Amino acid sequence: MAAQQAGYAPVLILKEGATETKGRDALRNSIEAARVVSEIVRTSLGPRGMDKMLVDSLGDVTITNDGATMLKQMDVQHPAAKLLVEIAKATDAEVGDGTTTSVVFAGALLSKAQELIDSDVHPTVVVDGYRKASEKAMEILNGIAIKVSPTDREWLRKVALTAMASKVVAQDAEYLSKLVLDSVLQVAEKRDGGYKVDIDSIKVEKKPGGAITDTLFVKGIVIDKEVVHGGMPKKVENAKIALINAPLEIEKPEISAEIRISDPTKMKAFLDEEARILREMVQKIKATGANVVFCQKGIDDLAQHYLAKEGILAVRRVKESDMTRLAKATGGRIVTNIDELSSNDLGYAALVEERKIEEDKWVFVEGCKDPKAVTILVRGGSQRIVDEAERSIHDALMVVKDVVESPAVVGGGGAPEAETAYQLRQWAQTLSGREQLAVLAYANALERIPLTLAENAGMNPLDAKTELAKAHSEGRRWAGVDPFESKVVDMDAKNVYEPLSVKLQVVKAATEAASMILRIDDIIAAKGTSAGKEGKPGMPGGE
Repeated sequence: MAAQQAGYAPVLILKEGATETKGRDALRNSIEAARVVSEIVRTSLGPRGMDKMLVDSLGDVTITNDGATMLKQMDVQHPAAKLLVEIAKATDAEVGDGTTTSVVFAGALLSKAQELIDSDVHPTVVVDGYRKASEKAMEILNGIAIKVSPTDREWLRKVALTAMASKVVAQDAEYLSKLVLDSVLQVAEKRDGGYKVDIDSIKVEKKPGGAITDTLFVKGIVIDKEVVHGGMPKKVENAKIALINAPLEIEKPEISAEIRISDPTKMKAFLDEEARILREMVQKIKATGANVVFCQKGIDDLAQHYLAKEGILAVRRVKESDMTRLAKATGGRIVTNIDELSSNDLGYAALVEERKIEEDKWVFVEGCKDPKAVTILVRGGSQRIVDEAERSIHDALMVVKDVVESPAVVGGGGAPEAETAYQLRQWAQTLSGREQLAVLAYANALERIPLTLAENAGMNPLDAKTELAKAHSEGRRWAGVDPFESKVVDMDAKNVYEPLSVKLQVVKAATEAASMILRIDDIIAAKGTSAGKEGKPGMPGGE
């Protein structure tokens, strides 16, 4: 790209082939790309939303209506559209739910902003208005939220059921929600006057076969490995468990070394010495009283033989994450040197048993006293069903965790968005000038969420909008869209609730993403990238 003044040679600023899109065109290009992504996920919002079939380059198929999964799997090329994928990922990591909502909301904010910019409102004014509106929206949401007890199972059940209502497993939500509550409350730890839940302490293991109702909650850990030696016991009751992060093998020297043996009897002595070292290792483990060994590294064949002779059940090459969970569940300590292993380091479980799950053999560690790590073993008719059930359980675990950690809930069905939009419009009357326009645009964008729920349920969005406005002006704070009955009803009567923290995260993430895109007035793209070209953001090169 060259700049040229009269009488001077052109000055090359950008590499040849680079493209630059400036001003309104650049902004329109970015908004359009982000809006297309928002439109793709919009139809999957809510319990009556549609599913997407995603086929990757290898031909693997994913069928889902989980916003975060869709956006991660889609090969989004356009840089502005990638921002929406980022907010979905951030929302998923932070609160685990509301990913589709945040993308739909961000898309609506950008559409409304485009209308204002076309009416000659400067993007900076829109961004400032959006920022003020988002602060006010969070204040309104905090004001209308219902404070609950963090360990009240009834409230937590309502929240879990709401999260799973829009998923493939909706018909089994009642059964699965009980497992979700059991696992979250089991690993919740009291801290600083509240509760903390480490979601990594809940292992979700999946195996196709059986029905979704065969899904199990295990008060302990399931390890997807088998017992290492056929001669070992397959079931140990009152297990004393050694957790070892060291190889039960003769370690090879780090530098290449060779041993020359001239006399055959010396060869035997050499092998006998190896056997003695391994036997000693096993004796040290036996001396602590351990009858189960989980080893993160390898176990030599001879060591397996000696362990089997002692009646010790052993599993090798256990993942580091599983070792950490085993330590949390059994109360044991992971030891990196066998010489230091003592009876105080052993964990306890009522039962350690190898079981056949379909064609695989897995080891179950069950009946731990007060485990701070547990397992949900997800079953289902096919791999696709099991995958989607796992995603649904993840969402439910996250929303229950959100309420346990910050115990406040709001109604579902788009009710809090409709109420916030109503109150924002009242507040906008106190503002003046173009800022007021931006706040009104923000309120209209928020209203897009209940209207999308209505649209996906086959309702007339215009009728839904009128009914919602009427209900909220009458003070019916929790009036929202019931997609099953296709009408506006009070969500508290339906027991549909969502965590406040999800709604706050949606408002923050969507506003930040929209503001970032609205500040772009120049797109400089290197040769061969899709950023400067118009077109759908999912296609390489923007074609």
